[in-house]
Amino acid sequence: MNTDTASPRLITRTPLFEKVAERLRNRIFAHDLPPGSWIDEQALTAEYGISRTPLREALKVLAFEGLVTLRPGRGCQVTQLEDRDLDELFPILALLEGRCVYEATLRADEAGRAAIRALHEQLESMAREENIAGFFDINQQFHLQIQELAGNRWLVQMIQDTRKVLKLTRFHSLFIDGRLQESLQEHRRIVAAILEQDPTRAQSEMENHLLQGRRAIAHIG
Repeated sequence: MNTDTASPRLITRTPLFEKVAERLRNRIFAHDLPPGSWIDEQALTAEYGISRTPLREALKVLAFEGLVTLRPGRGCQVTQLEDRDLDELFPILALLEGRCVYEATLRADEAGRAAIRALHEQLESMAREENIAGFFDINQQFHLQIQELAGNRWLVQMIQDTRKVLKLTRFHSLFIDGRLQESLQEHRRIVAAILEQDPTRAQSEMENHLLQGRRAIAHIG
């Protein structure tokens, strides 16, 4: 029997180092491993019941993502963002997300615009309740919806990579007095531009929104 054509493709298991990287990534985002802290490889291998090989491979992945810094002869340290890093990262994110909402506005159909409108109504509700955690969660969904409407996978990947690094910051602008209402006003202008099918204005408003977020963080840094 010829099995060359009959055999299905094998489904491979996720490599161990990728599972370790995901677990460490989540701990970094939760600040269980805070910015600036050193990775205790011996403790982690004991905790996870693994050898140092998959752990070190996992750390290489996280280093490539910018989440940790490998320091020869010293070990591995969770990346700590400085003011200069934020000053460089936020304009990049503003450009990327500005282009994203531009493409989303061009491509969105009535159903897409309705989805944006519905998410914004939830943001309005969270703001009325002064529910910062709820506002933050819906805000993330809002930005993801824009990315989905844009349909540009390369752009989305760059946005997600940049946002991943920004999760290292200890601060969030919404905790500043008055920032929640400012953010809501900025969202209103973005949504209005999308619903009026004005991609250039939507792009400008998104860029301004993200840069205002950076300015707010500077006040609590």
